[in-house]
Amino acid sequence: MKNETSTPLKNIVIVGGGTAGWMAAASLSRLLQKRYAIRLIESDEISTVGVGESTIPMIRLFNTALGINEDEFMRETKATFKLGIDFVDWGKLGDRYMHGFGSIGQPLWTLEFFQYWLRAWQAGKAPDLERYSLNRMAAKAHKFMRPSTDMPNSPLADIPYAFHLDAGLYARYLRKYAEHHGVVRTEGKVVEVRQRADDFIESVVMENGTVVEGDLFIDCSGFRALLIEQTLKTGFEDWSHWLPCDRAWAVPCELSGELLPYTIATARPAGWQWRIGLQHRTGNGHVYASRFMSDDEAASVLMNNLDGKALADPRMLRFTAGKRKKTWNKNVVAIGLSSGFLEPLESTSIHLVQSTLSRLVGFFPDAGFQQADIDEFNAQCDFEVERIRDFLILHYHATERSDTPFWDHCRTMEIPDTLRRKLDLYRSHGRVIRENNELFAEVGWQQVLHGQGVRAQGHHPLAGLLDDRELQAFLGNIEEVIGKCVNVMPSHKDFIAAVVAAGQPGTARR
Repeated sequence: MKNETSTPLKNIVIVGGGTAGWMAAASLSRLLQKRYAIRLIESDEISTVGVGESTIPMIRLFNTALGINEDEFMRETKATFKLGIDFVDWGKLGDRYMHGFGSIGQPLWTLEFFQYWLRAWQAGKAPDLERYSLNRMAAKAHKFMRPSTDMPNSPLADIPYAFHLDAGLYARYLRKYAEHHGVVRTEGKVVEVRQRADDFIESVVMENGTVVEGDLFIDCSGFRALLIEQTLKTGFEDWSHWLPCDRAWAVPCELSGELLPYTIATARPAGWQWRIGLQHRTGNGHVYASRFMSDDEAASVLMNNLDGKALADPRMLRFTAGKRKKTWNKNVVAIGLSSGFLEPLESTSIHLVQSTLSRLVGFFPDAGFQQADIDEFNAQCDFEVERIRDFLILHYHATERSDTPFWDHCRTMEIPDTLRRKLDLYRSHGRVIRENNELFAEVGWQQVLHGQGVRAQGHHPLAGLLDDRELQAFLGNIEEVIGKCVNVMPSHKDFIAAVVAAGQPGTARR
């Protein structure tokens, strides 16, 4: 191929809609400012998965970059706020802990708070870790507020949060945004993919005969992976030996009880069940391993554990945990389910769409499509998804459960060396090292490790520089401040009501 490093691209074609497709269209149209022609192809006849309704705090960066008003977004997507994920029955039956967003406690001198707490907890002189987390205590009390700029030295100034949202409504919202910014939507099915002599994609052919040419193709065709796999034969790295769940039933139900500012993930005999409360309904799903439980039994487990009346028949999803061997191949970038699948145990699906788009902008190509750039892009994608994979495996492997064949398998299975090193380091002195800015920071690993019964044999020696009296005063002061902060926060239900009311005619904007 001739050197075209000085020749800019002209046409970007996104194949597939849904959350991934319209996130791609919205972000690229905003950032590229109509200097490139962007076309999105989707068919109303092809349904999207649409179960990625729980997010992590980075989604706020995406919305902010697009200039989206958060209150409007909340109203349009029927969203609620999310402070963390509540894990039930994972370490052992009867256990419950939360992976809350944000910091826990505050550092002192050169040490993180966790090491001081660990010293006191190992001596039997500290309550649960949650007592030092504003997010966890607020979630437990069903309270929420946005960070307060009026109190810069208070924990209330730093409240990381995410959203529970209706993925279908979010895609619709982003479609309006993208079309306003110049994206052209083409309705219909792709029936043929044409390649050049060098195997680069040249065009796609629609069912009605229309030929759509492009320079850069974004594959958002979901599990079909029309371009990245069916056409380019990129290959898939199967991780089902570590993450054996391969199916899910999903169903919405009527609202019941309070609007909870957290996701619930409840371990089941051969997998787990999610509960995500929205303004207008509750999203539910049962992720399970089909070699340990039949489809009918899995559906029964889900339907027998709903909070309210089912609003539809349950829908089955089939998947294989793993990743595409290359996220970017030739002139195709796979985004969303076409790039691979990790179950939504830690709500990373929408984030991986967001981070891949951000990375694409950082490595945005010209017509030369330099291989060095593509290789580095792929290496960074691989690192990110492999570390998320390890975090998910931790939830299954770090368990005392042996009550079912599934949990016995997870507890005794071999794990990746990268995860084994983290476990060994933590068991020594409670240390967690975040590598190369991997997605989940030390505080996230610490909450899951401790919450699921992995115990450190000791603590950092420098945590002993405080005497017992100083240590108790330090911990007690933080616990007291957290309690006072939670007391002044409004209820999550009331906060949502105010956001919704602000959009009603004749109502003052919040």
